[in-house]
Amino acid sequence: MDNKNSIFRFLIPSKGYNILFYLAIPIVIMALYLTFIWSPVERTMGEVQKIFYFHVGSAWNAFFAFFVVLVFSILYLVKRKRIYDIIAGVSAEIGVVFTAIVLATGPIWAHSAWNTWWTWEPRLTTTLILFFIYIAYIMIRNMEGEWQKKARLASVFGIIGFINVPIVFMAVRWWETNLHPVVLGDGNEQSGGGLEPSMLFTLLFTVATMTLVYFLFLRKGIYIEQLRLETSKLKAKWQEKEINREAS
Repeated sequence: MDNKNSIFRFLIPSKGYNILFYLAIPIVIMALYLTFIWSPVERTMGEVQKIFYFHVGSAWNAFFAFFVVLVFSILYLVKRKRIYDIIAGVSAEIGVVFTAIVLATGPIWAHSAWNTWWTWEPRLTTTLILFFIYIAYIMIRNMEGEWQKKARLASVFGIIGFINVPIVFMAVRWWETNLHPVVLGDGNEQSGGGLEPSMLFTLLFTVATMTLVYFLFLRKGIYIEQLRLETSKLKAKWQEKEINREAS
């Protein structure tokens, strides 16, 4: 009976997740409305400029996801609790997806702005390196062997890999480039290249929306991993019972 209750506990999504999911639907619709209808069209690039909102939102959430990997990797090394390892692993997978979106939308922007699909400018190059670092992190987690050893190795790798995140962010400030713009935080006054107020509002709303989506994916991923662990435990118990039955 305890096993059945345990199964049902994992099969039923949490109330908090359901609330978050239904809250996200109108917010996502609102973000799309602001992006494609409400915000003005940029005079130089035209409609293609609107990809900027998703590009920046994806970049922010990739950075945030890898920061979560950093925090929970440290927590795992200190506390040795499996839930911390699970959170770090799920967040890394989501971060890789957001980084892939950044790398996909970047060339679209680049072709319209710079007349080339790809250029080895500092931010694009360091972002590609970041993508490969966390692909390697996921590969480590999926190696054969005891989960504790893989978790320790992945945690160390996740902590070291995060070093590249501030490098990506600061790339256009540390290395001179006339291509990738600094929209916010440029110069002594940190004023940036400037955004029309409605564009800035749409940008902030889109970033917040994609952050909400990140938390939805994170909660769902943790739920799936917990369900997988529960299934593995039940399978191991069943196999043990079969062995004992055959032996008797």
